[in-house]
Amino acid sequence: MPTMVNRGRGRRTINEINMVPFIDVMLVLLIIFMVTAPLITPSVINLPKVGKAAKQPDVVVQIILSEGDVLELKTKDKTSKPSLKELAGAVRQAQAGASNSAVVISADRSIKYESVVKVMDTLQRAGVQRVGLSVQVVN
Repeated sequence: MPTMVNRGRGRRTINEINMVPFIDVMLVLLIIFMVTAPLITPSVINLPKVGKAAKQPDVVVQIILSEGDVLELKTKDKTSKPSLKELAGAVRQAQAGASNSAVVISADRSIKYESVVKVMDTLQRAGVQRVGLSVQVVN
């Protein structure tokens, strides 16, 4: 609400914001933050150490997606081209006998993201534990 001031020739209103209540509120908030800040305990995050890295997998199964959603399954000694329905069984067969194995999915740049997600979903439903995505930097 504007205040009325009597200056010379009549009454005029002052259209200015009274800053005193605003400054009072800000100073009270500043004091509250200054008092409560030392009382807040910082949370501790356990970051992984270099020596704590997981053991390298015994068997690495690589799944390569190329144009036309063609799958290629590579292990150390053999290569096969299973369909999406046969993929889970082929991965299980490639991992047979290895307690520590990993699956790496590599896809061409032109492949739709949906195709990669379908492969990951198929592997997840089959119970494959370690699945990773291969990233290759092109200069």
